[in-house]
Amino acid sequence: MKVITFNVNGIRSALNKGLREWLIRENPDILCLQEIKLAETELVEPVFTDLGFHCYWYPAVKRGYSGVAILSKITVNQIVKGSGHELSDAEGRVILARYDRFQLVSAYFPSGTMGDVRQEVKYRFLDDFYTYAASLKEEGLPLLICGDVNICHTEIDIHNPRSNANTSGFLPAERAWMGKFIDTGFVDTFRYKVKDPHHYTWWSYRAGARGKNLGWRIDYIFAANMEPDALQNVQIHADVVMSDHCPVSLDLNL
Repeated sequence: MKVITFNVNGIRSALNKGLREWLIRENPDILCLQEIKLAETELVEPVFTDLGFHCYWYPAVKRGYSGVAILSKITVNQIVKGSGHELSDAEGRVILARYDRFQLVSAYFPSGTMGDVRQEVKYRFLDDFYTYAASLKEEGLPLLICGDVNICHTEIDIHNPRSNANTSGFLPAERAWMGKFIDTGFVDTFRYKVKDPHHYTWWSYRAGARGKNLGWRIDYIFAANMEPDALQNVQIHADVVMSDHCPVSLDLNL
C-alpha cells in the first residue's frame, strides 16, 4: 500500500501544474492533502474519482484558506471531520479515515509566522492534537498521521538552524513538543529510514531557496502500533514542483 501526503498550497493550482499526471505515475492507494484552499470541492472531485479515488474533503469555513482531504482507493468504513476543537475545526485542519485494519489522519498544523496571536493558536493546537492522537493510538489499530506539521524537529531538518533558532517552526517549545510526541510511540517514518541531512519538504519562494535547497522538513508521515518491518520505502519527492511543499510517500506492508 502506498500513502502520499502533500501540502498542495491550493488544489486547483497543483492540478494546473501536473498533479493529475503525477498521480497516474505514482499510483498511490491513499492521498492525504493539506491546504486545499477550496470550498467548492465538486469543481475538482471528478479529476480524482476518474483515477479511482473516493474523496473526503474538509475545507475551512473561511474561503480560500487551509482545508484538508483524504482521497482513498481503499474502502473507508468511517470518516470523522475535525478533532472536536472549535477553532481548528473551523479552519479544516484534521480529518480521520477508519479502515478495517488501520486508521489514518490528514492534518494541517497552524503556522505561527503571522505573529504572537497565531503562535498561541499553534501551541493550543499542539496540546489538543497531542491528546487527540494519543486517544487514537490507544485504540490499538495501526495508525498513520500524515501532514504538514509546520515544525522542524532537529537541526538536520532545517538548512540553517542557528539563524532560525528563534523562528516559528523551529522554536524550542515546538521542537520539544515534537520530541514528546515521538517518545509516546509515533515513529517519524522518514527519519526511521534516512539519517542524513539536507532532506527538506518546504522551501521559501524567496531568493531562489528551492534551487539552492535551503529548506525545512515540516511534512511528515508518523506511524504507531506497527511492526518495524511494516514500514517499507519512504521518500521525499523534492523534484515535484507544484507547491512550496513537496510530497512525501510511504510504502506500507501491514
